[in-house]
Amino acid sequence: MPESRTAPPKTAAEPPESAPTRWVWLAAWPVTAVFVLSNAATPLYVLWQREIGFSRGMLTVIFACYIAGLLGSLLVSGVVSDRLGRRTVLLPALGLALAACAVFATASGVAALIAARLFTGIAVGAVVSAGMAAVTDVAGPHRRRLAALLASCAMVFGAGLGPLLTGVLSETLPAPTVTVFVVEAALLGTAVLAVLRMPVRRPDAPAKGAWLRIPGVPPGSGGQLTLGIAVFAPGITATSFVLSLGPSLLSGLLGTTSRIVAGAMAFTMFLAATGVQFAVRKLPRRTILTAGAVSTTLSMVALVTAVRTASVPVLVAAALLAGAGQGTGQLGGLSLLNSAVPPDRLAEANAALNVGGYVPAGLLPVSAGYLSDAVGLTDGTTVFAVVLAGLAVAGGLVVLATRRRAARSRASGPA
Repeated sequence: MPESRTAPPKTAAEPPESAPTRWVWLAAWPVTAVFVLSNAATPLYVLWQREIGFSRGMLTVIFACYIAGLLGSLLVSGVVSDRLGRRTVLLPALGLALAACAVFATASGVAALIAARLFTGIAVGAVVSAGMAAVTDVAGPHRRRLAALLASCAMVFGAGLGPLLTGVLSETLPAPTVTVFVVEAALLGTAVLAVLRMPVRRPDAPAKGAWLRIPGVPPGSGGQLTLGIAVFAPGITATSFVLSLGPSLLSGLLGTTSRIVAGAMAFTMFLAATGVQFAVRKLPRRTILTAGAVSTTLSMVALVTAVRTASVPVLVAAALLAGAGQGTGQLGGLSLLNSAVPPDRLAEANAALNVGGYVPAGLLPVSAGYLSDAVGLTDGTTVFAVVLAGLAVAGGLVVLATRRRAARSRASGPA
């Protein structure tokens, strides 16, 4: 599908259009490195739960502290990045991610886990706004679709690689909760080097409006943002549930606490999210979003089936469909914003998309965790799946409605 003939205006934030394609890939590496950390702790929660002692409800609270840090970061990181430059946001974020590694490696109580997750969430919030915008800046106006693909895939591939890396390292090497985060700190060190050499410049546009505010988009781009959130939010909520309560489901269905198995399921989920984006990248954006809504809905149907029949293969299918739902929703949303939002507002627009996605991704799994403590994991999961399936269907209907309106507008336009 050809891009719009009118590219968004270029600003001083953008590098020369001749920046080599390899730099577009390298610009995505900090996103991957931070997202490896975002889910690296997932397979270790069962271990911490046994050693420290806390409920499934508290587990989802620890996970939600990450969401709280992320949302707080999104209130300021996008605006600061657009005004002061990508490096100004990315370097402190990477420093905070390194601090999170140190806290995780020495954690001996719930408070330390909460602090580490909070630091991680702040770093991730900066990366999904400034980091993804940096990929678009490096790509230039004629490679915006490639930039959306690489930024989105960097996020989901890192999110999946973290649990797999943790599962393997923690089962095969000594001191699992230390070794994992030493390796991750090394990955973050290479990301710092990439940011320092990244061909982006500080913008020279004057600051306008408040520095701390709910992220938004320029006038005329609200429709694109709404469509992206309508599909991306249910998709990322589905994968958040698998990350937070997936190990508990595996333990109940398989009777296993293997960190490799838990990490492998998360990895395959996000591998599906990565692969599906390459598969659909040339389709129209609204078709991609429709596919995302369908995938998330089918994921919730499979999740209910899995917990009701104690079927591990169906649980894996639910995870794969959840990954596909997040991947396509994320790609469709980022592509719509890249096509409509000028570079000097792009980081804020990315932040707005992620605020819309991560609010339900924080609230619904926490509710499901505490509900599962009260009524059992099977019934709690069923209620969660029914609610999220309803949201996914609603998102799909919104996308279909806009497609019909666009088709009618083209049919009634001048010949």
